[in-house]
Amino acid sequence: MTTLSARRHARTGDYPDRLDSRLWMITVACTLLPVMVTLDATVVNVAQPTLIDEFSSTQAEVAWTVTGYTLAIAAVIPLTGWAANRFGTKRLVLGSVLLFSLGSMLCALAPSITLLVAFRALQGLGGGMLMPLQLIILARAAGAERLGRVLTISMVPILMSPICGPILGGWLIDSFGWQWIFLINIPIGLLTVALAGWVLPQDVPLPKESLDVFGLLLLPPGLLLFLYGVSRLPERGTIADRCVWVLPAVGVLLIGAFVIHALRRADRALVDLRLLKNRGVAAANATRFLFASTFFGSCLLFPGYFQQVLSKTPFQAGLFLIPQTLGAAAVIPIVGRVMEKRGPRGIVLSGTTLAVMGMGVFVYGTSRHHVDSSVVLAGLAMFGVGSGCMMTPVSWSAVHTLHSSEVAYGSTLFNVNHNTAASLGAALMSVILTSRLNGSASIAAASRADSIREEAARRGLSADLSKLPSQVLAPDFLQHVANDLSRAYAGVFIVAMILIAATAVPASFLPKRPARMDLMHGD
Repeated sequence: MTTLSARRHARTGDYPDRLDSRLWMITVACTLLPVMVTLDATVVNVAQPTLIDEFSSTQAEVAWTVTGYTLAIAAVIPLTGWAANRFGTKRLVLGSVLLFSLGSMLCALAPSITLLVAFRALQGLGGGMLMPLQLIILARAAGAERLGRVLTISMVPILMSPICGPILGGWLIDSFGWQWIFLINIPIGLLTVALAGWVLPQDVPLPKESLDVFGLLLLPPGLLLFLYGVSRLPERGTIADRCVWVLPAVGVLLIGAFVIHALRRADRALVDLRLLKNRGVAAANATRFLFASTFFGSCLLFPGYFQQVLSKTPFQAGLFLIPQTLGAAAVIPIVGRVMEKRGPRGIVLSGTTLAVMGMGVFVYGTSRHHVDSSVVLAGLAMFGVGSGCMMTPVSWSAVHTLHSSEVAYGSTLFNVNHNTAASLGAALMSVILTSRLNGSASIAAASRADSIREEAARRGLSADLSKLPSQVLAPDFLQHVANDLSRAYAGVFIVAMILIAATAVPASFLPKRPARMDLMHGD
């Protein structure tokens, strides 16, 4: 669709019903944007032990290659709405992808862990805007009638990234060296730039909006402090630790100040909270917050559960996640078309039910003395199907009723909400698990015994059995440890099941029927 025809359709509300070839190409280009960001995150997770050895560094220092990247993304997302309207989405995509590719090249050349962390932050600054930009571009190009279908197309490759990332990362590190986990981004980035430059619509000037400088001084620093403090919570294990609560407390104060500022500002704020007056937008954001908290918190724990309770290798643990991803990928192509005809509410509520049932099956299989792998995998597949029913309709509901100039801010609000929820969910699940593990006497004894054995091995000695905890020598000790581990994980998954069930409350306020509205009227 050319720019002139897009503007004509915007005024008449007469978007075509079919997905024409140009919209297909725009969808493909937009799909590459979040894939680069999510794939890069999962690939680098696999490289942590390699980077520790390569730079003779510590786990705490190398972990900043992940934390710095995540925080940089969180810092730049709030700027997306203003920048997209001010400079245009096409220019922003090209600039962001080039910055991400430059950061990738510098990461591969980094001579020290300090510079690697700095260049990872540069990557994050380039990649942070790409996910909200995808939703902005697709919403404006497709119109409300076709948005559900293009979102389903773009969602499937993103779902495959968590599976492909670790496999690709391991292969690149083993075959070519750690530098290639970053160098692989350069050809992908250049392909994205070429495709985006060719197919994305030319930027249509929108009324110039002044940058919310005061909001810029409040929200990004507030998010950084809050998310950094939350990321330290699993490490410290308790919110009472001053290192944990001081920074998030300051972050919450800054975010609170931004909320007051945003609601009072006459012009549009950095993140337009007044969009939440729209019932559909508010319901979509509340649903996504609860869903993202549960989804990312649970997915963080699944690999550890497979390795600790089911005694699987890291590679096998990755393979065990396939049913969840395939379940979501199988249902997503159907969801978009059904949603356009019947509206998002019924699909999301059905997805909530399936996700709760899947997590319930998983909890049942986990809490038994003998863990049945087939039951666990069936639960994961059902959880994946339920998740797939929720992803596209909630994203669609967040923007489909908004004016063209509001779409950028709606997408920004949605992504700030998503990233905050994902961080909170991961920290919450980790802390609950840590607390349950620390409360087990058998697990504590096993941990103490492992420390004694490791210390003895380091000195080239045999472990002194008299120093081992007495319960370690009991004949059924390992069975006690396995049972306690299983119960600890089951308790966390029960919390996840409750949270995912709670999404039904805001989801019941999503549109019941599809609203045949145009996203671009007024361009």
